[in-house]
Amino acid sequence: MKKISRNLTMLFDYYEMSMANGYFKKGMRDTIAYFDVFYRSNPDDGGYAIVAGLEQVIEYINDLHFDEDDIAYLREKGGFDEEFFEYLRSFKFTGDIWAVPEGTVVFPGEPLMTVRAPTMQAQLIETYILMMLNHESLIATKAARITRAAKGRPVSEFGSRRAQGADAAILGARAAYIGGVSGTACAIADQVYGVPASGTMAHSWVQMFDSEYEAFRAYCELYPDSVTLLVDTYNVLESGVPNAIRAFRDTGVKKCAVRIDSGDITYLSCKIREMLDAAGFEHCKIVASNSLDEYIIRGLLLQGAKVDAFGVGERLITSKSNPVFGGVYKLCAIEDREGNIVPKIKLSENVGKITTPHFKKVYRLFGRDTGKAEADLICVYDEVIDDTKPLEIFDPENTWKTKVLENFEAKELLVPIFKNGKQVYTSPTLPEIREYCKASLASIWEEVKRFDNPHNYYVDLSQKLWDIKYGMIKTKRHDAKKSK
Repeated sequence: MKKISRNLTMLFDYYEMSMANGYFKKGMRDTIAYFDVFYRSNPDDGGYAIVAGLEQVIEYINDLHFDEDDIAYLREKGGFDEEFFEYLRSFKFTGDIWAVPEGTVVFPGEPLMTVRAPTMQAQLIETYILMMLNHESLIATKAARITRAAKGRPVSEFGSRRAQGADAAILGARAAYIGGVSGTACAIADQVYGVPASGTMAHSWVQMFDSEYEAFRAYCELYPDSVTLLVDTYNVLESGVPNAIRAFRDTGVKKCAVRIDSGDITYLSCKIREMLDAAGFEHCKIVASNSLDEYIIRGLLLQGAKVDAFGVGERLITSKSNPVFGGVYKLCAIEDREGNIVPKIKLSENVGKITTPHFKKVYRLFGRDTGKAEADLICVYDEVIDDTKPLEIFDPENTWKTKVLENFEAKELLVPIFKNGKQVYTSPTLPEIREYCKASLASIWEEVKRFDNPHNYYVDLSQKLWDIKYGMIKTKRHDAKKSK
């Protein structure tokens, strides 16, 4: 098999190329289309999500191109002609993109990204955009839940070996850091993205020595400035902790910790704490790992576990309890020959799959007295919210549910990323994104962030957008009946 260099432009679902060729043949390649990325429900039945993956989308858009190997592959597949291949040789993105910055708390139904571009371009980038935003948003959201359960205790991401491939491990560590973890075990995630990497030892280290004490002493001598010893290779309370205390004392290490990776963590951590304190090692930390998630961590702390930090692996890096984010990429408008925006809608017997038409913007409405987010309002692109006046919002499904907001500040969530194919957005550093995520979470009421039965955050439509959407629903259904 011929070895082909990996060009991520080719990471598309094949129907997207077939449709692109169809647009080309039917004279529609320059028709401007608007697509929204949004999701329909929060992971783990939670009250929110954290958006992530924008930086990778930017890198992808900037590198869009087809090389001769790609064209040769498509030629072999058949169904395309040389005129289309000539177009692909000069293919690049020339459109506009708006997106919600990474680390922002987001909610179902609202656009996380809007693409405005010639139809062929907008269609071909669908798969990669969804892949990046879906994966990283999923892991960032899970990380936010887990670190919230830890109540300020550090959480490290330990999941590389259980991740669904190399990219999932590396980008998963990046997303987890955005969501609040303190570091990762994945070295390349540190090398590439600056996610702080650290590690202790495996059981094999202990097994390689003639005795547990020798293994611990050797490790303390190698890493005297900061050492964590794994104490459950043989017996936590009868040998592991006593040998760790002896090694700490004999080598004089000051910054130290012990880790347990099995057993009854609540019981063991309490006993370990007693033993460490009695030996004069009150400063020694206790780290717990072993298939943890937000629910187990919350349970451990409610039971009184004496754990100072957590290592979380497979249930974080795969979001095991809810492994699919479910973001979608839907056409919401096109431009006619005169440049007028023509809204488009998808109907369905499943009400949740009916899309919201038109080129849109999203406002987050903050209480000026609390700094908390009170609601999000999805509007038509040309609407401007006057936050100096009271604003009545209403539930788009149950329109009789209304609320009047006063003393609020309106902030747009979507920001320009690309204009006419040129990047106009400067990506923040990863630590900046992480801090922004922390601030975004702090702006959300505690009731929305509950693990169980979270409060439903308001995501409403403006009156203008609601009129357009429901007017189109009535018209399309009327037309469907006439065509029978």
